[in-house]
Amino acid sequence: MVQRKMGSTADNMKGSETSFGFRTVAEEDRQGLVNEVFAKVAARYDQMNDLMSGGLHRLWKDDFIALLNPPKTDRAFKVLDVAGGTGDIAFRIAAAGGSGTQVTVADISENMVREGARRAASEKSGPRCRFTVGNAETLAFEDNSFDAYTISFGIRNVTHIDRALAEAYRVLKPGGRFLCLEFSHVDVPGMEQFYEAYSMTVIPAVGKIVTGDGDPYRYLVESIRKFPPPLVFENMIKDAGFARTSHRMLTGGIVAIHSGWKV
Repeated sequence: MVQRKMGSTADNMKGSETSFGFRTVAEEDRQGLVNEVFAKVAARYDQMNDLMSGGLHRLWKDDFIALLNPPKTDRAFKVLDVAGGTGDIAFRIAAAGGSGTQVTVADISENMVREGARRAASEKSGPRCRFTVGNAETLAFEDNSFDAYTISFGIRNVTHIDRALAEAYRVLKPGGRFLCLEFSHVDVPGMEQFYEAYSMTVIPAVGKIVTGDGDPYRYLVESIRKFPPPLVFENMIKDAGFARTSHRMLTGGIVAIHSGWKV
């Protein structure tokens, strides 16, 4: 069944185009281009996030984990963290929860997954985190498998966001929660122009100095501009079947936390 679905998807994609940052590319080429970006930054992913957010990503992730609120007991609580290859979110979830909290990471970038598995060896919560290579649009997990699905700064890199949301709904148990932390659209007068200038010029320039290559940072900034506004994205979450959807803007709209429940 899965093979037939994948074959049909490939046929539908043939000849179609989509965005890669501000560029227009063939749909079948986009994932490979995204993989190249993350292959270049995997070992410096924390530096990348610091550059993209001015260091604020650590506070945003604290809010994200607090909203998830994994149980601090031995009760089984299974989390799927998608596009979380280096383990930053997974380690935080496992550390915040009790001994029953188990996190499976699924990331399409083998480089990111290898980096996460390497880091797990030195993390106290590492033994409760499992790393797998997987596509958000075609997850290799059974229906109704997880208590929570998290994705942090990753869904804008998915070619077909609607398919990724449908997969999130499928693998969650009834009563399970979807949580997404993603860059959004600044909604504070004056701040928008400052952030635009910072992100479009400073981030790629500093990225080139720090890592030797500014192109990955240029794509990541451009991908933020192409991502749907928060209300539009919330409606996409609803269309995937989620109930009690909501979103909360942080730091003047630089990022948003989106939530939905499978009921």
